[in-house]
Amino acid sequence: MLAPTIKGPFYQVVADEEEIFDSAYRNQLPLMLKGPTGCGKSRFIESMAARRGRPLITVACNEDTSATDLLGRFVVKGGDTVWQDGPVTRALREGAILYLDEIAEAREDVIVVLHPLTDHRRAITLDKLNEEIKASPEFMLVVSFNPGYQRGLKELKPSTRQRFVAMHFDYPRPELESEIVKAESQCSLEVAQKLVRFAGKIRNLKELGLAETASTRLLVDAGKLIRDGLEPRRSCDVAIVQPLTDDGDIMTALQDVAAMIF
Repeated sequence: MLAPTIKGPFYQVVADEEEIFDSAYRNQLPLMLKGPTGCGKSRFIESMAARRGRPLITVACNEDTSATDLLGRFVVKGGDTVWQDGPVTRALREGAILYLDEIAEAREDVIVVLHPLTDHRRAITLDKLNEEIKASPEFMLVVSFNPGYQRGLKELKPSTRQRFVAMHFDYPRPELESEIVKAESQCSLEVAQKLVRFAGKIRNLKELGLAETASTRLLVDAGKLIRDGLEPRRSCDVAIVQPLTDDGDIMTALQDVAAMIF
């Protein structure tokens, strides 16, 4: 049975992702979300945490993220040396949902620390405190990564990937994405549909060699600017085109596409 629901952020269900999340949560299974930037992975977890009535602790991983950053360290407070829990340790103690975004970007020592959380042990050992921390029953580990989407990102080792239940996320089909953009930006449905058409054309222009393509997040930003009164083509330029590229020829090509739609 679900815990009392807390009103969370808007999330548009696309398929059976809520059902899979609930089953993984009940069975204390770690969950991996795969998919391109800005397709709704983080929003989905925010929505699920609220639906479960659980706190959410999010860590944006990068190449400087260390095991110490996640587990905790001794710090000086008021002249005393005290232990300060890191986000992983806090999540275990509080029974929170721990979300590690872009986990493949983290250092190898971070991946090693997570392994005991992804099997029957559901625990970590704090060597500095000589203490083992067992996960609260409500604790859940969720990670996300972009599996080499249009660029050579780091990949997770197969031995690590096989520790997770995995779901693939992608950009929603046009009619759903239009509804999402409309709801998130409060722009008109007509504007949302045009923004989605613009994104669809960008996503199909593989020959441009963009490092990333137009995400739903960028469309929402453009919709907010248009709703606020900024001219649509200019909104597309500053919220979509400029964030995607610095190449003058590519910018011109994308601006021409926007001009055809708006």
